[in-house]
Amino acid sequence: MNIIPITLEGRHVVLSPLTMAHADAVVAAASDGELWKTTLTFIPDSKSIETYIEAALTGHALGKELPFVIVNKSSGQVVGTTRFYEIRPNDRAAAIGYTWLAKSAQRTPINTEAKLLLLTHAFKAWRCVRIELITDVLNEQSRAAILRLGAKQEGILRKHLILHSGRSRDSVVFSIIDSEWPEVKANLEAKLQRRSK
Repeated sequence: MNIIPITLEGRHVVLSPLTMAHADAVVAAASDGELWKTTLTFIPDSKSIETYIEAALTGHALGKELPFVIVNKSSGQVVGTTRFYEIRPNDRAAAIGYTWLAKSAQRTPINTEAKLLLLTHAFKAWRCVRIELITDVLNEQSRAAILRLGAKQEGILRKHLILHSGRSRDSVVFSIIDSEWPEVKANLEAKLQRRSK
């Protein structure tokens, strides 16, 4: 698994390597809907953006993460972030997460295509056998979106994380394995084709 910064491009979205130069654009995207107010995940604001990006870049330097900004191709604007994390080359596995979108980019083809690009890279370029998607048990919107991708729910990690608020978070674990990838890919491509008409 070659964990180097890479640009992934589709019809609706470009995933570009996250850098500190994206700080203002990421905060602007999070401002669309004041996303940092959520209690279900951590989305940076102007006070926390530097720490957010530094953590992602440190994760990359350690070979454990590969962070991206999500760019809407039609506008050229950054509309969110996503990343591979918990990359485990020996197991040919990784997680996809830290994904959030500006309110105006939600319920558009952007998230579907971003996931298709990430999953294609994971299963084709990295030859992964397993991709995980993990979310807060309380985050119904995220859970529904992950199931729509075709991922399978595996279980709940109790008191998995302690959030900035101090709440102990139970996390739901989903996965897609290599034998399921062709069907998941076909489903995502079909969804994108329907939404592009």
